[in-house]
Amino acid sequence: MTATFDLYAAHYDLLYGGKDYAAEAAHVRGLLPDGVREVLELGCGTGGHAAELARAGLHVHGVDLSAAMVARARARRAALPAPLQARLAFDEGDIRRIRLGRTFDAVVSLFHVMSYQTGNDDLLAALATARAHLQPGGVFVFDFWYGPAVLSDRPRHVVKEVRDDRITVRRETTPSMHLADNRVDVRFDVTITPHGGGAPQVVHEVHPMRYLFLPELDLCFAHTGFRRRAARAWLADTPPDDRSWYACVVAAAA
Repeated sequence: MTATFDLYAAHYDLLYGGKDYAAEAAHVRGLLPDGVREVLELGCGTGGHAAELARAGLHVHGVDLSAAMVARARARRAALPAPLQARLAFDEGDIRRIRLGRTFDAVVSLFHVMSYQTGNDDLLAALATARAHLQPGGVFVFDFWYGPAVLSDRPRHVVKEVRDDRITVRRETTPSMHLADNRVDVRFDVTITPHGGGAPQVVHEVHPMRYLFLPELDLCFAHTGFRRRAARAWLADTPPDDRSWYACVVAAAA
């Protein structure tokens, strides 16, 4: 997965330039209890959510498997005013294994990072990492692909094209369902064309994504020292249903 995201980082921010990090961070902030000040983000990517959480007054320590993603997150941090820089830190690390030797008021994991944990051992290990970094009573907030909606509204072939003043990026997305494994293999065929001439760069990636169900999450929580406090459709204040492709949960450390 590291090589995939190292390649992906080069055009990641352009592809997701329309993503409303501010609204998503505000939604997550609203799910966190009063008094939360220090947050660990598992799978921080290029730091978009972390920067917005810092603007909300939180101190955020982001961790990501990809060195290229962490480098871009640190570059984002360096471009911010000094008071915001002081609230942000980013490190490279595997969320299934990393131990920072400290605890936080809350842990968050956004943009479906937990759905990348396709094996049971991977998912349990990532949950154990979150629990190891929480004080008793702290919360873990994460979003994921919600199984009932994925099965009701199957993933489709999609083409997306974006551009800036330097490059045009065309991404073709082709999903493959693996129903017995609760998994979708998402193939990205990406063509990056420079505007000033030169040969296009072509990148092929496959992102295995696991869709999850609340009863299996509750079982995983029981094995890793959590209890589910709430489940919501993503960016909504209602329970997830068969139209909620993305959902999130708040799990409290027991």
